[in-house]
Amino acid sequence: MSMGKAVSEKYSMILVSSMEKVFTDKEPLYFPERCAFQGLFGENVSFQLAIRADIRRKEKVRLKVYSDLEPYIKVRRVALVPSEYPAHPEKDGNYLKCTPGLYPDLLKELDEDGETAILPGIWQSFWIDIDITDKIKGGIHPVRVCVLKDDDTVEVEVTAKVEVIPIPLPKLTLYHTEWFHSDCLADYYKVLPFSEEHWEILKNFIEVYVRRGGNTILTPVFTPPLDTEVGGERTTVQLVGISESDGKYKFDFNKLERWIALCSEAGIEYFEIAHFFTQWGAGFAPKIMVEKNGKLIRRFGWDTPAVGEYTVFLEQFIPALKTFLSEKNLLDKTFFHISDEPRQEHIKEYEKARLSVLPYLKDCKIIDALSDYKFYEKGLVDIPVCAINHIEPFIENNVPHLWSYYCTSQYELVSNRFFSMPLARTRIYGVLVYKFGMEGILHWGFNFYNNQFSKKAINPYEVTDCGGSFPSGDAFLVYPGEGGKPEESIRLMAMNEALQDYRALKLLEAKIGKTAVIELLEEGLSEPLTFFEYPKSPEYLIMLRRKISRILTSDEKV
Repeated sequence: MSMGKAVSEKYSMILVSSMEKVFTDKEPLYFPERCAFQGLFGENVSFQLAIRADIRRKEKVRLKVYSDLEPYIKVRRVALVPSEYPAHPEKDGNYLKCTPGLYPDLLKELDEDGETAILPGIWQSFWIDIDITDKIKGGIHPVRVCVLKDDDTVEVEVTAKVEVIPIPLPKLTLYHTEWFHSDCLADYYKVLPFSEEHWEILKNFIEVYVRRGGNTILTPVFTPPLDTEVGGERTTVQLVGISESDGKYKFDFNKLERWIALCSEAGIEYFEIAHFFTQWGAGFAPKIMVEKNGKLIRRFGWDTPAVGEYTVFLEQFIPALKTFLSEKNLLDKTFFHISDEPRQEHIKEYEKARLSVLPYLKDCKIIDALSDYKFYEKGLVDIPVCAINHIEPFIENNVPHLWSYYCTSQYELVSNRFFSMPLARTRIYGVLVYKFGMEGILHWGFNFYNNQFSKKAINPYEVTDCGGSFPSGDAFLVYPGEGGKPEESIRLMAMNEALQDYRALKLLEAKIGKTAVIELLEEGLSEPLTFFEYPKSPEYLIMLRRKISRILTSDEKV
């Protein structure tokens, strides 16, 4: 069997970890210590093959995998996508590159026979996934990957070794939501919201969302008032039908019931109701469509103050929604929002909006993304979802039920998922979330395919930075593929690995206790782990997982 690096007359092939980004103009280094892969039952193990061909023109080749794990293996090509705005001008030293250009991100399926194109003179990479199931025997399994010639003889090959640890990875106990934008799917695929075509597309995307660790989903009872220009609108995706007569409202929850059934069947466990008030201040009502006098009209929106006539509506709507959720045994698995990302200057508006609905939400879970500790100190949010670069006061004060998030503004020192960042910077998030006991994590963009403020829809295969507004990689983790099916990104896979690390740490905690786990996490480090200070290299995460496996498979207690 060959090693992790091989050269033939025409081809060079290098085995690299799932935490590398392979750029066309740079030969990736081969690190044997990064290429001994392992996984527990229920885990997805990923690695890559980097290939360069000394040829004059594009060639079609076949990639072939030989292994007893072959039934559980999937091979995809890492495709390049454009970025005009890969990073903010302010940044730290932990970026790969920050110039506009092509970045490796999109995972494309190969042809059914494994055929793919190799371009001359550049480095390309192929992503290999292995779903480790309890049908696989524990131990080391060679995975031989070959480039085949036309006559099926081997041109070049490398062999990876994958160790299967015969212990089940526990279920994710962390609440995890990546805001799911139903309207963006209707817009991109040009289908009517909640038509049969739209429902099928939603199903496809939600299944991938769950497969990669999503268990809580943004639910558009109204069109979510997120990332919308003041006075502007996003495509209506309102699950609740509403009619009005003489100031009284009636509610039709049939679409919401179908949404819940679809999500639950896919594996969603928790539901996150769209915000009751507009973003950045809670000053106004979201867009709400109501049937009145036989016509469907926009009854509430940017011209509706948060408190007043809209309060009369919410006094009727919230109890009806809660009754429906209680009948579905979901009220205790549902989160409610007031407004997204209020700042200090919005504190009075936010308080006023919150007080207007609090009598109807006293027995419910209310969460909001915010960064100012004064909101929590004043008792204005029950479950804060704090930006990780502002989270220290929340941690220092032992705030219970704390969640964390990051977005375009978290670009210095902390974890994030931009194209321009190393994948290890994305994956370390699982370790940090574990150490600091986050109850949940949130991100604003699973599939946001608009420009900033949703002034227009974009094609995410061509525009990856919301029209030059946010660094590429901030707004979405999946691409809208053909046939209404999502195509994954290597950043989504890195986030999935972060969650697998978290689950492995929780499993270890059950055996040796959290104090001992944190000691293990910080073994050999000069400073304790924080959201700002953490190891930057893939080796840390790889060696950590090996230490975890060693303790799980031994009688070792500490």
